This record gives sequence, C-alpha cells and structure tokens, in this order.
Amino acid sequence: MKTKLIWVTPDSEKLIAYCARVSNPKNQDNEDYKNLLQYCIKNKHWSIFEMANMCVEIETSRAISAQILRHKSFNFQEFSQRYAKVQDFELYNARRQDEKNRQNSIDNLSKKTKEWFELTQKDVQCISMTAYHDSLKKGIAKEQARFLLPMSISTKLYMSGSIRSWIHYLDLRCGNGTQKEHKEIAESIKKIFIKEFPILSESLQY
Repeated sequence: MKTKLIWVTPDSEKLIAYCARVSNPKNQDNEDYKNLLQYCIKNKHWSIFEMANMCVEIETSRAISAQILRHKSFNFQEFSQRYAKVQDFELYNARRQDEKNRQNSIDNLSKKTKEWFELTQKDVQCISMTAYHDSLKKGIAKEQARFLLPMSISTKLYMSGSIRSWIHYLDLRCGNGTQKEHKEIAESIKKIFIKEFPILSESLQY
C-alpha cells in the first residue's frame, strides 16, 4: 500500500476563506482567516470546502480499490488491465471473522494459520500469473486474460475530489467499521491532508 500527493489547489485554505467572504468583499483579502475556517467547520458550513481540491495517488489491490471507488463524490482514474499488463500482487495477513460484527475481523489467528494463508496466497498468485501470461502468449486479449487473476492483483488509481469530500472520506474511513487495509490507506492520506491543511486539521482534531 502506498499513497502520495499528486496535486492540491495552491493556497487552499486562503482560497477557501476568500470565497467564504464573498458577501464581505472589503474583507476578502484579510490574511487572518483561521477563526473563520474554524467557525465554518464548527457550524457545519461544508459547501465552502468545495472551493479547493486535492488529488492523491493510491497503490493497493483490486479488492480494496473496489471499496474506494464507492465514494461517488470523487473522480477516479484507475490502471486499466485492458490496455496494460498486470505486474504484481498485494500480500495480506490473515485475521479471524468477527461473529458479532460482519464488518470486522480479529487478529487472533494462530501463527500456523497465518503462515498457511500467506503461502496459499503466494501459490494462487503464482498459478494465476503463469496462466495469465500463457493466455497472452496464446493471443488471448488482455481484457479477457485478466479474468484469471485474483482480487489481490495490484492496481494504481488517482482519487481527486473537493476538500469537503476528503473531510467526509477521512471521517468515515479512518473510523471503526472500515476494513483494516482500507483504513491504513485512509490514515496515510490523512497525514497528507494534515500537512496540506494545518488549520483545517486542527479544527477537525486530526
């Protein structure tokens, strides 16, 4: 799993404050806007945070990217298995299913079971990748050869959205109920957000 910033609206917090003061034009260039941004967050004036955007690159598996793509307020561009050869897989640790909460798993499996799961992933990945490349050699199209690949296949996507969308995404996906592997991505993006939006992050208690 990797994340990195691709681009962000320049002087985002300053721009958001400038737009928030649209009805007070004489004060729009006021450099003191910390209290204003804090006020907007406290009183849930979320629309103003649509005035700036951020785009992040994410490397993960197809299983996790499917969860990320459900956030419809973002725009996405993902690696296409129709046009390019797949390269690698993600390897994951095994956890036990929580019987009381279907959205949760528990890290209490035996070392032996975890080792079995890791070796089995590697076996499946090796077999599927061999079959994938054999399919390409036989002239089978990439868009069909990919049917032989498991959900652990690596992918890369760009996720672009307004700061309002990012606030909602981080609040949701850094919280309980998010799959551990997805939560790790959200936490990594939160570090980017904190660096780029220090005033907002302080107000949001990130």
